Amino acid sequence: MRTYELMTIFRPEMAEADVRREVQRVSDALTERGAEMKKDDFWGKRRFAYEINHLTEGFYSVLQFEAEPEAIVDIDRALSLSDQVVRHKFMRPE
Repeated sequence: MRTYELMTIFRPEMAEADVRREVQRVSDALTERGAEMKKDDFWGKRRFAYEINHLTEGFYSVLQFEAEPEAIVDIDRALSLSDQVVRHKFMRPE
């Protein structure tokens, strides 16, 4: 298993409770695919360094987990298609 970090930026007009529910939903989906969650770090609403899709701020969340590479394929696609997600990125911290 490999260690991954998933940084996700959600739309700023969402309520914080809704954003936390979405983060939990992503975490649950990863766990269903065999991932072992290590850390859930919610940063809250932050300003962007530059404008993204005509937005200047968003809710940041970072999930750290261990999983097989196949486990993130479906999650990556779902986040790409979600209207609530401004940006997301899977990273290998090593």
